[in-house]
Amino acid sequence: MGDTARRAPAGTAGHLVLDGLAKTYPGKDGAAVRGIDLAVERGSMLAVLGPSGCGKSTTLRMIAGLVPPTAGTVRVDGRDITDSPVHRRDMGVVFQSYALFPHLDVARNIAFGLEMRKVPKTELKRRVDDALSLVRLGHLAGRRIAQLSGGQQQRVALARALVVEPAVLLLDEPLSNLDARLRSAMRDEICRIQRETGVTTVFVTHDQQEALSMADRVAVMNHGRIEQVGTPEDIYERPARPFVAEFVGRANLLDGTAGDPDGERTSVELPGLGTVSAAGARVARGRTAVVMLRPHRIALTAAAPGTGGARGTVLSAGYAGETVAYRVRVGDTGPVLDVERPTGAQRSFGPGAEVELSWDPEAPRLVAAVEDSEPAEAAEPVRESLS
Repeated sequence: MGDTARRAPAGTAGHLVLDGLAKTYPGKDGAAVRGIDLAVERGSMLAVLGPSGCGKSTTLRMIAGLVPPTAGTVRVDGRDITDSPVHRRDMGVVFQSYALFPHLDVARNIAFGLEMRKVPKTELKRRVDDALSLVRLGHLAGRRIAQLSGGQQQRVALARALVVEPAVLLLDEPLSNLDARLRSAMRDEICRIQRETGVTTVFVTHDQQEALSMADRVAVMNHGRIEQVGTPEDIYERPARPFVAEFVGRANLLDGTAGDPDGERTSVELPGLGTVSAAGARVARGRTAVVMLRPHRIALTAAAPGTGGARGTVLSAGYAGETVAYRVRVGDTGPVLDVERPTGAQRSFGPGAEVELSWDPEAPRLVAAVEDSEPAEAAEPVRESLS
């Protein structure tokens, strides 16, 4: 690849900036995208994560110029490209379907964008050879698309997008057509290629594992809005809203009553589980609050007479290879909690077993007051109520 595709200086903020980007379709109730504000650092990889219909693909297509925004701007390196045509945006796009030309071989597919730009033949061949080397397909340059595996077609699509040396690479659900084993391998390949080229990358996905394992930062979307932007660790360990807690990983969301704050933490009374101290959102005393407990942060031990811990009854135990997934009812009429423990790490419990539940004091996370948990038009999150 040419010099312009190599790693750009690190730490430059706002290489790609979305300012109030919105899209409303005539006759549709509500906006598909509602005023997105995002800044993507140069050379970084951002995942836009969310459920089907949340507006993530529409956002990507507005960035690419394939869908005109109703409001807002798209800027690259400070230049407003909102009204620029697709071919003048300096972007590479890989679609879910790959959109390869079946009548052309691998090399000609990769060269297509360069031919449209009338790149001289010598330069074209060098760049195609470099792109083939980058995606490790030099030995298949003359093969037809129909003769390739899904993973190989994915790499051809990546090479075709990168060979034009774009300022920004956009990936629309790039791994959804691959089986689980190949998806894992291609995650590593895409990350390697992105690191080697240093191209600023935005990809949309509904796969949380994909987003957490690949991206430098994750933007979680819901109902056309950005719910939270942060590092993968921030999104998983410190979700700002109940939707983020539930959508990213498994979570027990429990309603309790907020007590007095203590520095960065707030005491919350959870009926049946006692009082916990949780960091996170600030909730006024006496208000109903939402506390998150991740299933893998809860420990189970056999119930013993005379102990004062939280007690429950195992409803089910599902063996899942590396873990056992339990469903445990707290008390006689309390909520049902998901608990996930490593296989062989402790005694197994079958349905009907009486157990005690415990967790590290740092495990509870206060994600929001119930009244602030979702936009008015959004559905309430599914959670167990302790009230």
